[in-house]
Amino acid sequence: MPSTIQDFVSSFTNDLARPNRFDVQFSGAKNYNGINPKDLILRCETAQLPGITYATAEQKFGSNPIEKYPYSVEFGDVDLTFIVSDTMNEKLFFDGWMEQISPSNNYNFNYKTGDENSYGANITINQYNLSNVLTYSINLIDAYPISVNQLDLDWSAEGYHKLAVVFAYTYWTKN
Repeated sequence: MPSTIQDFVSSFTNDLARPNRFDVQFSGAKNYNGINPKDLILRCETAQLPGITYATAEQKFGSNPIEKYPYSVEFGDVDLTFIVSDTMNEKLFFDGWMEQISPSNNYNFNYKTGDENSYGANITINQYNLSNVLTYSINLIDAYPISVNQLDLDWSAEGYHKLAVVFAYTYWTKN
C-alpha cells in the first residue's frame, strides 16, 4: 500500500540536520609560520563529512551471475574552505604545512612518521543541531594537505578570499 502525505510528515519526529551547523578542529597540528591551528576553527566556511567506499572485484562461480565482492576500504579526500583574513594567516599556515611536507629549497618529501615530528594531524569535523548540541562527529586520522588552491587577485572583484585546501588521511573514525 502506498504511503500518504501524513505518513511522510509524521516520519519527521526531529528537526532536519542543517549543513551550516558545524565546526572543524585540528589536533596535533603544529603552529606553522607562527599561526596556531586553533585560530582556524571559526574560519572554516565549508567542509565535508567523508564517505567510505569499498573496492570490489567481480567474481563468477559456475553458471551463477557475476557478483561483486569487497576487498579493500577506500577513503576519499576531504575539501575544506577557509575564509582568509586581511593578515593572510590562513594562507601562511597552510603554506607552512606544505613546506614541512616538501621543503621548497630541495623538493625532497618528508615521511609521515606518526610521531611528534610528523606532518600528519587529526582533524575533527563536528555537526551540531539547531540547539548547538553535538549530533555527529568524525576524526580524520593522520590528515595532511595535498593541495592548497590558488587565491585569485582581481581589481574588479568584491568580497573576500576563500582558500580551498584538499586533505588526504589514513582513515576516519566516528566519535
